[in-house]
Amino acid sequence: MSLIKAMATVAGMTAISRVTGFVRDIFTAAILGAGPVADAFFVALKLPNFFRRVTAEGAFSVSFVPLYSKKLEVKGVEAADSFASNVFMVMLAALSLFTVLCIAAMPFILYVIAPGFHDDPLRYDLALELTRITFPYLLLMSLSSLVGGVLNAHDRFGPFAFAPVLFNLCLIASLLLSDFAETVGHAMSWGILISGFLQLFWLLACAKRSNFRLAWTRPRMTADTKKMLKLMGPGVVGAGVMQINLFVDLIIASFLASGSISYLYYADRLNQLPLGTVGIAVGTALLPLLSRALAGGRMDEARGLFNRALEYCFLLALPAAAALAVIPLPIISVLFERGEFTSADAVITASVLAGYAVGLPAYIAVKIFSTIHWARHDTATPVKIAIAGTIANIVLCLAFIPFMGVAGIALATGLTGWLQFGQHLYALKKVEAARFDTQFKINTAKILGAVAAMAVALFGLHHLVAGMLTGPELHKLIALAILVGGGGAVYGAIILLTGVVKISEVWAFVKNGMKRKTKKA
Repeated sequence: MSLIKAMATVAGMTAISRVTGFVRDIFTAAILGAGPVADAFFVALKLPNFFRRVTAEGAFSVSFVPLYSKKLEVKGVEAADSFASNVFMVMLAALSLFTVLCIAAMPFILYVIAPGFHDDPLRYDLALELTRITFPYLLLMSLSSLVGGVLNAHDRFGPFAFAPVLFNLCLIASLLLSDFAETVGHAMSWGILISGFLQLFWLLACAKRSNFRLAWTRPRMTADTKKMLKLMGPGVVGAGVMQINLFVDLIIASFLASGSISYLYYADRLNQLPLGTVGIAVGTALLPLLSRALAGGRMDEARGLFNRALEYCFLLALPAAAALAVIPLPIISVLFERGEFTSADAVITASVLAGYAVGLPAYIAVKIFSTIHWARHDTATPVKIAIAGTIANIVLCLAFIPFMGVAGIALATGLTGWLQFGQHLYALKKVEAARFDTQFKINTAKILGAVAAMAVALFGLHHLVAGMLTGPELHKLIALAILVGGGGAVYGAIILLTGVVKISEVWAFVKNGMKRKTKKA
């Protein structure tokens, strides 16, 4: 499967996930709002996600997928599936024990991750109860990540990319049924746990249809499993350090005014739309393809994959970041300002969103840089870069907060992304597969010019529709549509006119997609 086709598959499914995620966030803002219950719930959501990103999306995926892909390339399906089955059983045993221990030790864990809650009995008691409900989600999603990695290695990218849609649907249902629960936070916490089971069962069913044979046997520490765990060692540290950046934000925000954690959450949700859609699509599609190219000694193919992935990243991420930085308030206001989410909440959240947007392209590019390291079985270099980034993030947070409040936390996170970007460039300067080709350099310059023109257009359009943004709901929606459509039209026109993307390529891609749909029908 080609990189662009794989990316399109993941991006398409991820886009559906993000749309359902926006529906979820709109309901969340209106029903849950930004207050003590919301702060407690978002802590309960972040804690299992922290460990999930370290074990499932972080150290595990980057260690397992290259090894599984290489075994698939060299020794065939049977040997690869045997390896995957044993790793599944090892994870099931280890993470079950870890989950039980963490639930028992939750009062101590909560004191570390949200120390500001200690003097606020309402937020502390709620966070403790809700986190104990959500924590088993870690186990379920870690196992789901393994099955998803197997599917991706077989060029079946759709099922794993679709799984988060089930998460969003469960959360939406829990919000609509929240009157039957003790609080909205309780309803959403149970929704998270149920979604974990649904996602795992969905992926197991898809894997079975793809002829993956999961053997339910006693876990064994085979040579291959030990090799994976050895690779995971620095990966755990690296992924953990990267996620600590997020927890630094959470810890510091817990000392700020009530609602600060909620502002960070809502802004990050919007920031995650391009970060997740583009970053996940590129990283998910690139890792197995790049791993197989390197395992087969196809260096030209590997270099081409790297350059096109980074080019697609900038093509999509740079305009998204510019839009979030130039018009954050209209976006936040139209999407969230209703019910329990006030105009004052919108103003603060918009300032946080602008700070996050600063680092958006850098973080997506870092995913691609990291993929090069992981595909070469180098998990140590990203660790060193992540540690430096965490230290920088803490220093910048403490420097900005006295002047900018909660928005300073987001800006520190954004700037840290560019620091890591520069470190990765330096670390990869001698790696042949990571050398920039002429096409990338020329197209990047054209993309930057198009983004600058789009930003100017957005600034002008914002002044034209300012009156509509303070009017009725329908006027606000029309104004946002004008801003998004106008900015997108300017950017798209320049990209096409300068030849970064050719109309013939777009039409060919659309025709191929229509042919696939016709065949399925």
